[in-house]
Amino acid sequence: MISRSLFVESKKLRVFDFDETLALTKSFIYVKLPNGKEKKLTPGQYAVYQEKPGEEYDFRDFYSVQEPTELKRITKVLKRIIGKNRGDGVYILTARPQAVEKHVQQYLKDIGINQRIPVVGLQSNDPKSKSDWVEKKIDSEGYDDVYFADDSIKNVNQMKKMLRGKDIKWRVQHIKH
Repeated sequence: MISRSLFVESKKLRVFDFDETLALTKSFIYVKLPNGKEKKLTPGQYAVYQEKPGEEYDFRDFYSVQEPTELKRITKVLKRIIGKNRGDGVYILTARPQAVEKHVQQYLKDIGINQRIPVVGLQSNDPKSKSDWVEKKIDSEGYDDVYFADDSIKNVNQMKKMLRGKDIKWRVQHIKH
């Protein structure tokens, strides 16, 4: 007997990080040190930065998209996926605040992506925030085929850890420059 599941199309979830995955920007994270001085980190530096006691973070640059440069290798993947499924199940998941959505949408138009892709701003750099969001989509909406692309090794490792516990098809890609 042939399994009925062979004839059912999978439900695909495609999730892309924004900063240093789809675009390089001139956005910085400002770290106020306990001595009152301030230093700035790129998103890539921040992704691996070890927080020290007494430091405070200022994300003022992340309410807009400043001087973006397209990372064509991965945006080609995004464009190909959108071309196949009209953008269904495709999301941009960022640690930035939700207020950045209109700026990311404009950036996507500027690089030739006219399909509206949902932008989810978590306003959190905790890797668990991204994996929790994806897990909720899987559990509540029935996605059974997941692709996740991010430049942060912490996010990649956390996502793999969560997905290993799911009985679904998945691929996690660490974007390196």
